[in-house]
Formats: sequence, C-alpha cells, structure tokens
Amino acid sequence: MEVKINGIYKHFKGDYYIVEGVAIHSETKENYVVYRALYGNSQLYIRPYEMFMSKVDKQKYPKVEQEYRFELQDIKSKNV
Repeated sequence: MEVKINGIYKHFKGDYYIVEGVAIHSETKENYVVYRALYGNSQLYIRPYEMFMSKVDKQKYPKVEQEYRFELQDIKSKNV
C-alpha cells in the first residue's frame, strides 16, 4: 500500500487526519508520513511510514474492528 497525499485517514481509535506529505530523514533516509489532525488545534504530526501503514495489534486492541492503524476514507461530496 502507498499513502495518499491529501488523503483523509481514520486512526483506529477514531480521529481523522489529512496526510500532508512524506518526508525523508536527512541522516537515516527513513520515510516519515507528515499528517495533520482534523480536530482541535490541527496539530501536525510525523510517524515512520511503516508504522503509519501497519496493522492494528489485535492482541493489544482485540475489540478494534479496523484492520490497519490508519485507513484511507472515501469521503464523497454532498454536491455530487
């Protein structure tokens, strides 16, 4: 899977975020997802790409129905 820039993602705990981009660590060359909260003060976050795209730990969170930590949402316009 690839992360979608400007995509709206739902975290498995329920909040929504917009992905602003993918950044590369200048020394380790590791990819990080840059995303902004769509609630509160719209805080900006980064998380390692692999962690962002990982599956929910079902042993730790057995009641969570979502398969992945962050899942892309298909939000339709009301005007279409």
